[in-house]
Amino acid sequence: MRAVTGAFLGALLLSACASAPEPSKWELIVGEKIASRVGIYKDDGTLIASIPVGTHPHEFAVSPDGQLVYVSDNGILWMTEAGEGGNTISIIDPRKRQKVGVIDLGEYRRPHGMDIDPRTDRMVVTIENPDGLLLLDLNERKVLRKYDTEGKSPHMVKLNADATVAYVSNTHSDTVAAIELETGATKLIPSTGRPQGATLSLDGTLLYMTESDGASILILDTGTHEPVGRIATGKGPGRIEITPDGKTLVYNLQEGEGIGFADVESRKEIATVSLAGPPLSMRLTPDAELALLGIQSKDKIAVVSVKERRLLRYLDTPPESGPDSVLAYQP
Repeated sequence: MRAVTGAFLGALLLSACASAPEPSKWELIVGEKIASRVGIYKDDGTLIASIPVGTHPHEFAVSPDGQLVYVSDNGILWMTEAGEGGNTISIIDPRKRQKVGVIDLGEYRRPHGMDIDPRTDRMVVTIENPDGLLLLDLNERKVLRKYDTEGKSPHMVKLNADATVAYVSNTHSDTVAAIELETGATKLIPSTGRPQGATLSLDGTLLYMTESDGASILILDTGTHEPVGRIATGKGPGRIEITPDGKTLVYNLQEGEGIGFADVESRKEIATVSLAGPPLSMRLTPDAELALLGIQSKDKIAVVSVKERRLLRYLDTPPESGPDSVLAYQP
């Protein structure tokens, strides 16, 4: 009887081990823009936590130590809509799975794109009411300075390699503002239509900024702030990142309902992958193996293999959640 029981327990343990799910490599932080929440999901799509934030959260930024996520509480669903908007940035601790703080922007409203200087713990964030760029102290959680972007609807922002210059996409005036943070001096660079997100080359000498209406990527020399080329893309490029080897640009195609890949050396789009709807965002996982795209109108997250350039799967979010930005972190 004892031997039978031992064999039975051994078989039971083997069965349990065989059927036990593998731990998630990533957990996903999802800006549920319509529902005004941040959802935390396993990489298989299982919802772990739902965290209320300000109205209509748009973009994410990660603290230099990787422990906190900053959420721009824009307050307006679409940037084309009128309205006062929100004036806060929510602070999420993804491991505690809760909101742990807020930055009050006071009179400055409709925060959107953000970037952080890891050496100073200072953040730049665009605002759309009034139009401008703010410099924040993340330790003190306060506004230090406002800059004039000399354009309409400042949308996304990217710091240069040494965080002395902020590049801001003035989406509704078709210009890029290169702002020296020390002096406030601004140089305007013409765009072919609705500039959006940006990324830097690995050596920091070039900035790649998407032009949504231009179906192109503008290439700027970060030393001179002058255009040095363009890459033609599919329709509606918006958010963009560069792979760790510096060879490939990856970006969402909102109007084209897909994701695009461009070769840095040849400056040509080399592949696109069709998706089930218009993605509003695109981020790479930290190892750059996967691209994550929020399809707000379908309540879905598309997971795309960067190496294979193919759709792997969709993850469903709750009805009327409206996923936009998606960020991966290791639990």
